[in-house]
Amino acid sequence: MSEDIFQGYKGAALEVLKKFNTRVWGQAEIDTTRGKFVGTVLPRSENDDEQHIVLKIPTGYNVGISVGTIRDMKETGYKKANYKIPEKQFPVTPGLPKVKLFGTGGTIASRLDYRTGAVIPAFSPGELYGAVPELADICNLETEKLFAVFSENMGPKQYMALAKAIGKEIEHGIDGIVIGHGTDTLHHTGAALTFMCQNLPVPVVLVGSQRSSDRPSSDAALNLMHAMKTAGTSDIAEVMVCMFGPTSDEYGLLHKGTRVRKMHSSYRSTFRTIGDTPLAMVNRQKVTPIHKTYNKRRNDKNVKILPYFSDDVTMLYYYPGMKPDTIDALVEAGYRGIIIVGTGLGHVNKELYPAIERAHAKGVHMYMTLQTIWGYVHMFVYDTGRDMMAKGIVPAGNMLPEVAWVKLSWILGQTNDPDEVKRMMLTPINDEITTREPYNGYLVYQGGVPEVEDFIKKVHK
Repeated sequence: MSEDIFQGYKGAALEVLKKFNTRVWGQAEIDTTRGKFVGTVLPRSENDDEQHIVLKIPTGYNVGISVGTIRDMKETGYKKANYKIPEKQFPVTPGLPKVKLFGTGGTIASRLDYRTGAVIPAFSPGELYGAVPELADICNLETEKLFAVFSENMGPKQYMALAKAIGKEIEHGIDGIVIGHGTDTLHHTGAALTFMCQNLPVPVVLVGSQRSSDRPSSDAALNLMHAMKTAGTSDIAEVMVCMFGPTSDEYGLLHKGTRVRKMHSSYRSTFRTIGDTPLAMVNRQKVTPIHKTYNKRRNDKNVKILPYFSDDVTMLYYYPGMKPDTIDALVEAGYRGIIIVGTGLGHVNKELYPAIERAHAKGVHMYMTLQTIWGYVHMFVYDTGRDMMAKGIVPAGNMLPEVAWVKLSWILGQTNDPDEVKRMMLTPINDEITTREPYNGYLVYQGGVPEVEDFIKKVHK
């Protein structure tokens, strides 16, 4: 058998396939010391070991079978799979709202690359319709692929391009905008667009997925349907993040772009509103507001697009024993703004004080946020906090660290005047700073506690 039918396999795994005359893409029955397996032999990642054969089983999941456990293998059929979803022309239905989908990459627009075993941005927005035809029942969709990058590669250049693209679509009379985005930095982009796109007359909905589209447990299709429903019909005209509410398929949640954070590396319900309640619940039929107040949809096109950003801002996560040369190095490197992520109510050690004074003397803008995520900076409670304020650090209320970084970057893209920077930082644009945290804005429960276990039994996880 020729080597090209054993894509990616080598060493012991390759020898086993040859021994039992089984090809990649062959349907196989494999008898092992751990039981029998049936499925399709998949190409092996170039970067993986030589001791496993990868099988896609009927449930849609992939399993790795150790070659040392294989007793027999039989190829029962052969059909090379095509994992590319065909692109389709989106139908136009009179009466449905017109929604624009901007593609940027990320897992919601991705597939599994069997050459490397990695998830890659590969689906165009048109291919997404090929994968989720239900979208045609929700809206009339226009698509445009702006970028094809993972979210860790999103940054100021992309933020500004998105803001400008949003402004143009609103000028053309779009009913709502959806942005497909990787989840890892989705909340950074949500904050950036909140500051760059003000007085929105229509919803702008950022959406991603935790699991790629070829997985049975993918949340991509439902998240897209929820996002399209929100963009096309919701009365909430804000920058929002739309993702799963619970880990089940019951409903999605809409989170304000300045108060949301990714809280788990793999759960589908990873995004949480911090220090407040979500804006709304959404399913395929309707959007149900949770928040009592929000910016309402309007019929005009009077959006304010402010695409500014400075690269001269950084975040400094404080740790015990941090040395002053850390701050000195940042100042020497030319940073004009530092968001400090401090302990407790907003503290760092006294050893940093001289470096803080030197930074302030050179005009560096320094703002304090919290490692606790929930709660407010209160630097006037202890001597250390009052000392730091006297040395030039400004408390940033309950602004999330990532949001503070984005906002200071956006502000320093427009002005370097200390008084104006401070005024803009401490003047809320869309609840990045709130006057109070509602009683149900902080909910973190511990498993194992009797009352929590009783509660869990009564709800869907």
